[in-house]
Amino acid sequence: MSVKAFKLVSAVEREMLMGDKNYINIECIECCGKNLYIGTNDCFIYHFLLDEKISTAGKITFAATKQLHKYLGFKKPVSELKAASALTRLLVLCDNTITLVNMMNLEPVPTGARIKGAVTFALNENPVSGDPFCVEVCIISVKRRTIQMFMVFEDRVQIVKEVFTPEQPCAVAVDGYYLCLALTTQYIILNYNTGVSQDLFPYCSDEKRPIVKRIGRQEFLLAGPGGLGMFATVDGISQRAPVHWSENVIGAALCFPYVVALDDEFITVHSMLDQQQKQTLPFKEGHILQDFEGKVIVATNKGVYILVPLPLEKQIQDLLASHRVEEALVLAKGARRNIPKEKFQVMYKRILQQAGFIQFAQLQFLEAKELFR
Repeated sequence: MSVKAFKLVSAVEREMLMGDKNYINIECIECCGKNLYIGTNDCFIYHFLLDEKISTAGKITFAATKQLHKYLGFKKPVSELKAASALTRLLVLCDNTITLVNMMNLEPVPTGARIKGAVTFALNENPVSGDPFCVEVCIISVKRRTIQMFMVFEDRVQIVKEVFTPEQPCAVAVDGYYLCLALTTQYIILNYNTGVSQDLFPYCSDEKRPIVKRIGRQEFLLAGPGGLGMFATVDGISQRAPVHWSENVIGAALCFPYVVALDDEFITVHSMLDQQQKQTLPFKEGHILQDFEGKVIVATNKGVYILVPLPLEKQIQDLLASHRVEEALVLAKGARRNIPKEKFQVMYKRILQQAGFIQFAQLQFLEAKELFR
């Protein structure tokens, strides 16, 4: 049964990006605060400022204002963008090279610092160095079966470690010293400090795109066999039941308490609290789905959209209005981590009371009595 958890709102229309140049495609996106960056197939980076507007009726819209765009000088697409806001740097992967550019004017750093030979890369969101003016970057190297760890400063880069993997890696996420890797035939957890690795489960990267996503401290979300979204900790165990995706998931994002997935035709929303599918949004030609500081962004080749979450209280009230008491209570308990303690206690008491009256009206007196108590 469906819940209205998100609304899809347009953020960047195709005309703003490409005018009448039909050959331009969006390859990658990055969002940091109000700054939205878009990398295209013709080697440009576009910088927009996103302004969120709420009407008197509570309707949310986004106004994107173009700041500038910059040509990187290659004949290749911009394949990845990652912001390092503490350094005011944008890490740009193009033609197997990661270049550092200024987040505001998109100019490369004067020292020319760059990382060469990168297939793809990930930032360590739980860094081990303790240096606030440095980001830790893990790259899958063009060298076969090789991962490299770098420290990236404002104007220089420094290699820290090179690790060899049992098979060719094709996707990576990092947490502390732990790498979660999609290899050719399986997912593994690898501690790059000790070299100890742990097999997770088999996966054939030739048949479909692997998904490896850090969702919290020492926990990852992976696209498993049979269309399952699997959770795994750095110890190689799963503390949550899997969610059932379609077989051809392209991307996944987390917006607690929901896991959002994108396939060829739909955006699906599953609850991490009871693993049930809660919402399906038709969305054709999507090829990017990512979350940035709680903001879930989805893109086609030509446009960028934001999935705006409806307030959890509104979702709970909708469930109660549909007499879905159990689901409402599960969601209310899950909302505890998103709402200040005093406010939560007042809200939760009111929800228990409403749920009690619903059960009472359905002659479920024992259940009602427990809720009233």
